[in-house]
Amino acid sequence: MIRAMLIGLCLTLSVAGPAGAQTPPSAAEIAAYEGLHKAAHAGDVAEIERLARQNVDLEARDGNGRTAVHVAAFAGKVDAIAALAAAGADMNSLEGGRYDAVTIAAVANDVPTLDAALKAGNRPDNVTSVWDGNALIAAAHEGNHESIARLIAAKSKLDHVNSLGWTAIIESIVLGDGGPRHQQSLKLLLDAGADKSIADRAGNTPLDLARERGYGEMVKLLGGS
Repeated sequence: MIRAMLIGLCLTLSVAGPAGAQTPPSAAEIAAYEGLHKAAHAGDVAEIERLARQNVDLEARDGNGRTAVHVAAFAGKVDAIAALAAAGADMNSLEGGRYDAVTIAAVANDVPTLDAALKAGNRPDNVTSVWDGNALIAAAHEGNHESIARLIAAKSKLDHVNSLGWTAIIESIVLGDGGPRHQQSLKLLLDAGADKSIADRAGNTPLDLARERGYGEMVKLLGGS
């Protein structure tokens, strides 16, 4: 029963899209933005600095719980992120879908924005998403090995287990396609010392999961044959 439920959940998450639930601002939301949110989306540093001097609320949220930091992250505006951080914005807040700027960037595989968020003080190990994961798990889901490399360098917690009972290693397998990007993601995690013995809730190890899916290269990486 548990095994069937997990397989069904895998399919649901795969269909749900990137990391399950991220919602960038829509065109209508962007058109309606004013003030700090508008400046953040446009990357208008001068306007951000002007508004900050006027003591605007740096943590004001749009209808989906996004602060200006989240809007800047979704838009890939690295200078805006730096300006908001310098003004005192909270770099570790979560938007309505429970994502922070680092996880938003990791899912998009937007390395410059990921670097900017980390430099601005966004911790690499915030518990994010409705699945209580972290940015590393989200990047592994997508096979975003470029972002994974950055997060490993930032000392992201390699063996965090989300509410589904999955680590980044497991997500790279069960929510990946077994192709080169997910293979490279798995290799980076293993080379960094991630624990390949941690099993899912049904007792399946990463090696078991890779074998079950016929992911031969991943099986080899995990020490199988």
